Amino acid sequence: MLIRYQMMKKTMLWLALVLPAAVQAQEISPVYPASPVPDRIILTFASEPATTQAVTWRTDSATTKGIAEIKLASPHPAREVTPRVFDAATQFLQLPGGTANYHTVNFTGLQPATQYMYRVGDGRNWSEWLHFTTATSGFSPFSFIYMGDAQNDHKSLWSRAIRAAYAKDPQARFMLHAGDLCNRTNVDSEWGEFFYAGGWIYGMVPTIATPGNHEYYRDEQRKLTVTKLWRPIFAFPENGPHGLEERAYYVDYQQLRVISICSQSFLLNAADSVSQMAWLEGLLKDNPNRWTIVTMHHPVFSSKEGRDNKSLRDALRPMFEKYRVDLVLTGHDHTYGRGIGEQSAQGKKISLKGPVYLTSVSGPKQYVPALDGWQQRAGANTQFYQVVNVEANVLRYQSFTITGELYDAFDLEKKKSGNVLVDKAPPSKELLALPPSYIQELTPEQKEMYQQKVAEHERKFSK
Repeated sequence: MLIRYQMMKKTMLWLALVLPAAVQAQEISPVYPASPVPDRIILTFASEPATTQAVTWRTDSATTKGIAEIKLASPHPAREVTPRVFDAATQFLQLPGGTANYHTVNFTGLQPATQYMYRVGDGRNWSEWLHFTTATSGFSPFSFIYMGDAQNDHKSLWSRAIRAAYAKDPQARFMLHAGDLCNRTNVDSEWGEFFYAGGWIYGMVPTIATPGNHEYYRDEQRKLTVTKLWRPIFAFPENGPHGLEERAYYVDYQQLRVISICSQSFLLNAADSVSQMAWLEGLLKDNPNRWTIVTMHHPVFSSKEGRDNKSLRDALRPMFEKYRVDLVLTGHDHTYGRGIGEQSAQGKKISLKGPVYLTSVSGPKQYVPALDGWQQRAGANTQFYQVVNVEANVLRYQSFTITGELYDAFDLEKKKSGNVLVDKAPPSKELLALPPSYIQELTPEQKEMYQQKVAEHERKFSK
């Protein structure tokens, strides 16, 4: 036994020396192994948010049956109340890190604007009882949280962002993630860290997410493919173009239409761009909601130095303006940016002919900002989250650093002639200083050019 232990110890030491850290994390034992006890519990919207609620969870592959129980939430233990029981659809998933079963239930027949308690399991091993509240059947004011790329170091650093966001607005009705939730497409341990960071929040606050480029990979036939974990983990609506199920979709929530465009396939697959354009125009043209938000991973106007998604902008911007989209929420550029077009107008009150374009980042991976003319407000080397309050005729947007400082804010007033942006950004100086590690990589000319951009940006948009 001692000899075997010593051999194993030597083998692990050798692997640590010869294998890159990324390969070690992917190929050795799973860091977050599944068990019979449910984990990775996450709420999503698979259909009508006022009368349904979807939930997905994970177990080990030996646990083949999944069930969920639900009843009205009560301040009492309510042990005598018999819950409704739903059988789960179960999907087996095999990855280099191990195997697991993912179980999905869509609770149906719910009452609008009602708080429920639920638990998931197999009849023997159960989760805790968790709460959620269904949407109202008509309009009612509410808030939601928007976050840019999480992507890296979920446990050590991104956890601060999602927990700070929840602490700021625990009544948020959903959390919207603008892609690149993880870094390496099919590495289960990264999704393990994603769920570790958010913990029980995912089981209480529904998630809306659009896939990013890091959710995609090329399969054995070199076909562009979404991560094997996307559809088992999430139960999003299947109301988008054929072949893009649960990636291009929409959710109508209390007079807000949220549309997820799959920008990775839009940019890299001509057929997918055509099908999404036709589908999107139909949704915008026949839209009974007061407010419209589009989310996708790649920005229409890039906030990172050296990037420009011109084909995306040329295709989508005219449609956004024609049908008066209110906000476009994106990620990808690992900086903060807010503006209304190539040369954003100045002033505290601006009449708009199109949406407000936003990029943000919630994770620790950061880039050098472009500071192009479209940006009214910019930020660098900072983790952010955003809270959006949706009212009848005003949409109130606030961006916070993850230590709680208000960084950017505006109201979007809905008028018959078009929206009016009322700038409410605080007078504090923008966070545009680059970390020393970034500065060391810049040439003297690049450093000078960046400082010139900072000076010009501050001169133009000084409060």
